Amino acid sequence: MEKKRDLWQRFSGYLVVAAGILLLIAVVQVLGLNELVAAGEEGVVTAVTPTTTATDSVATTAVTNTLPIVPLPVLNDNSLAPVPNPHTYQAKMPTHNFKIHIVTDFDTPNSIALQYGISADTIIGGNANISRESNLLQTGAELLILPVDGVLHTVKPGETLDAIAALYGVPVADIIGFPSNNLEAPFLRLIPDSQLVIPGASLGQFTFRAPKSVGNSGGAQQWAVVGTGTYIWPVDGRCLTSYYSGFHPGIDVSMAEGSPVYAADTGTVTYAAYAAGIYYDYGNLVVINHGNGYETFYAHLSGINAYPGQIVYQGDYIGSTGNTGRSSGPHLHFEIRSNDYGQNPLNRLTGPVRSCS
Repeated sequence: MEKKRDLWQRFSGYLVVAAGILLLIAVVQVLGLNELVAAGEEGVVTAVTPTTTATDSVATTAVTNTLPIVPLPVLNDNSLAPVPNPHTYQAKMPTHNFKIHIVTDFDTPNSIALQYGISADTIIGGNANISRESNLLQTGAELLILPVDGVLHTVKPGETLDAIAALYGVPVADIIGFPSNNLEAPFLRLIPDSQLVIPGASLGQFTFRAPKSVGNSGGAQQWAVVGTGTYIWPVDGRCLTSYYSGFHPGIDVSMAEGSPVYAADTGTVTYAAYAAGIYYDYGNLVVINHGNGYETFYAHLSGINAYPGQIVYQGDYIGSTGNTGRSSGPHLHFEIRSNDYGQNPLNRLTGPVRSCS
């Protein structure tokens, strides 16, 4: 009987101990779960690993090591530059810095051009408001001097680079490549009313227009005589130092100074004097109007043997060759014009010529 009671007492003790251990395990697990939840909210995972205690040789667990939560990666792709918004791009205005020339009493288009290293045509190209008649270039006028041969073009609304290039017959690349035009690739935006330099373009050349008031008191010009419509050589020589071109509206015939000059066709002398005023390049000049829309010019003369209003006939002596005005040696500069437009004299004159340039 004593043995049964001792056995029951020992068994009851074991049950109490076992119940205590189970209670302790339950408390530890609850505490560990709370820590895990709290650590998860802070971005840390708490790992629970078992450890062994010496309480009655029964294994218990404890909370140990913590591991960081690895956040998901955020991808930033900066491998491509952002495309500019075309609605916010601002085109640049041209930034030209032109020189200004004030015309003096002794200036001519050629002398001005020579001073700045450009062609006389470029004076017209940079100053569309001036007349192509060189004798109307007024003293005191202010001229824009372009840095290169070409034209200063004012952009019209809706105009394109291709249209401008086609207008002047120049490559688009030449317009883009002129630095102060400020045309930025790839946009190449044009600003209306801005001005672009068009390198290599031309608006035309200067001419000298002789007065046509001789022999008429007013109204439409009437001529007493009309030419034959055919032309003879105005000098005996055929040695040419300059030919007709867009930059040279006549031919230059090399002749010894003082050689006779003849009227190429019948007509009325409208000008016979030194080419006074703004355009002295011609020097001593005789102009004959042939009454049929044609005129002939005889320039650089050393002597004049005609007067305004005089009727001359084909082959009449009107002066002598010289080296006056802007001339590099004795010769005759000869022009044929039809309604003020230059014609190639060699298309009207007969006989062989040779080059002496």
